[in-house]
Amino acid sequence: MSNTKILVVEDDRQMLDVIRRYLENHDYRVICTGNGSEALVMARDSRPDLAVLDANLPGLDGFSLCLALKSAPETAHMPVIIISGARTDDEDIVEGYDRGADDYLAKPFDFQVLTAKINAVLRRYGAGRAATVLREKGLELDPEGRTARVGGKPVQLTRKEFDLLTLLLEKKGRVLGVPYLLETVWGYDMATYDKPHTVETHVSSLRRKLGEKLGERIQSVTGHGYKFE
Repeated sequence: MSNTKILVVEDDRQMLDVIRRYLENHDYRVICTGNGSEALVMARDSRPDLAVLDANLPGLDGFSLCLALKSAPETAHMPVIIISGARTDDEDIVEGYDRGADDYLAKPFDFQVLTAKINAVLRRYGAGRAATVLREKGLELDPEGRTARVGGKPVQLTRKEFDLLTLLLEKKGRVLGVPYLLETVWGYDMATYDKPHTVETHVSSLRRKLGEKLGERIQSVTGHGYKFE
């Protein structure tokens, strides 16, 4: 697991749980709360590497919390990303940046965009995780450049195909359940999502693009999920 610790502050409990699970599935350590005042104490005590704050919070709203974090010596250098579904006008976004936010993301958002913003901000602060090129016999994946090669030749993968294959390689030999894949790769809430064949469709496409020898290494485990062996 990564040593990168993220503080998530979101008063919508369901949204908070989805963000937490998604980030944990991507190997971040996550601490969370739904209250702005509590978040200020947690940030000072736990010293996270980055904070994701909802703009509308009880106790202390996200903008005020961001300003407080940026004003305190012990948290002044911690990057902050503000998320909001209600305060998305240009004036709101400008205010967020004026309060010290490093990035601003309007809801609803693709969870991959959230992690991309997290990684980009962490890189700017020098705290990001170094991307490692993943290699198997005849296969090379570069998560940073988002390129794939089979037998030394470039292979065009869609964004989700690339993310799915990367996850399977990172967790080689482990069976990954369909609900886990849908939450981790697609960011879907399994309490409401009803299209489990999404994974099967993408696996079939990956097998075809990788060719027979590599494609057959993505194995179906009946009743459980998929693994790269």
